[in-house]
Amino acid sequence: QVQLVESGGGLVQPGGSLRLSCVVSGSIFSIYHMGWYRQGPGKQRELVARISTTGWTNYADSVKGRFTISRDNAKNTAYLQMNSLKFEDTAVYYCNANRPLYDYWGQGTQVTVSS
Repeated sequence: QVQLVESGGGLVQPGGSLRLSCVVSGSIFSIYHMGWYRQGPGKQRELVARISTTGWTNYADSVKGRFTISRDNAKNTAYLQMNSLKFEDTAVYYCNANRPLYDYWGQGTQVTVSS
C-alpha cells in the first residue's frame, strides 16, 4: 500500500522560510510524478508545484520565484522549499503522487504565516 507522509509545516513569520518533506513508501518512488497542493481557510485545494519523473517542474503563479519543488529518488522524498512566505500562504499543504490510473495523497501538514 502506498503511503505519503508530509512533515515540516509549522508557524513562521512573514518573510520566513520552511521546507516541507514528503516521504513515499510502499512503491517505487521514481515512477511517480509528485506534486504539492494547498487548501487555505474557506478555499478550494489548489496546485502549488509539481515535478515530473524526469525533473520537469511547474508552479502556480502565486509562488513562482519563492517556492522550489525538488525530489530525491534515492530517499523516496519530495521537497517544497518555501521562501519569502506571505500571510496568504497559510494553508494545509498536501503531497500528491500520481501516475496513470494511480493517485495518492498525504494527510497534509499545516503551514501558518503569522506575525
